[in-house]
Amino acid sequence: MRLSGRKASSFTRRWTQQQRIVLVALISTNVGVFIAQLLLQNYDAGFVRNYLALSDRGINDAYAWQFFSAMFLHAGPWHLLGNMLALYLLGRDLESILGQRQFLYLYLSGAIGGELGHLFLMPSDCALVAASGGVAAILVAYATILPELELTSMVFFIVPLRLKAKHLACGVAAISFVLLFLDRGGTVIHSACIGGCAVGWIYAHLLGFGRPSLVQRYLQQRRSESDRLLRMSSEQFIAEEIDPLLDKISFAGIGSLTRAERRKLDRAREKIADSASSE
Repeated sequence: MRLSGRKASSFTRRWTQQQRIVLVALISTNVGVFIAQLLLQNYDAGFVRNYLALSDRGINDAYAWQFFSAMFLHAGPWHLLGNMLALYLLGRDLESILGQRQFLYLYLSGAIGGELGHLFLMPSDCALVAASGGVAAILVAYATILPELELTSMVFFIVPLRLKAKHLACGVAAISFVLLFLDRGGTVIHSACIGGCAVGWIYAHLLGFGRPSLVQRYLQQRRSESDRLLRMSSEQFIAEEIDPLLDKISFAGIGSLTRAERRKLDRAREKIADSASSE
């Protein structure tokens, strides 16, 4: 049967690339909020900082809406352009990899993480426009999933610059950390990047991407060691694990045992009790 040259059935759906609905919605929301922000600033220069940007004073005055309004605020047109360019270039791939729902959750979680990081790390008189938190989460998640992928951009639209995704993410995190000590007053944007970067890294690992962290490797080692001990019979456990501990006690005393070794003695008592009850 020939497959080439066959006509498509009327019931056949044409293949189309998955639409990036969440990405377009996020970019449109950020641009729309920025236009509204400019109008409000022309009406009252301090309205955005006092009522929409996140600040410790606003939290104390129960301006709960600041957690939502601040995550779409920008410090100026260049800040908006940089964030939206990064969001578009990275988000068009990341939304396809994660799916629309996880991509949206990642962006919102990064924005909220950036706001919480600001409240913990910055002085109370400092206000935050937190749009960079969600973008930072997108960047770090992208670098965690595709760390070796080279990102090419043009510096001043003249000089080509090629960076791996992991190096770009580390650079953004390092610059934000340095600014955390240098710029600690007024209205800031950089303090949102610290929490956003942390959320992006954690979120990507929770989804199963990236290399196992130190904590994950430790927990995996603990789990495999526990499974190995459970598979041992009581005689094998005593011969391989307990007899060396008894020799250590006879040589250096029971005080020389570590906490893990004491837990092995407790496990030995449990195995002996279980074997005695089964008999």
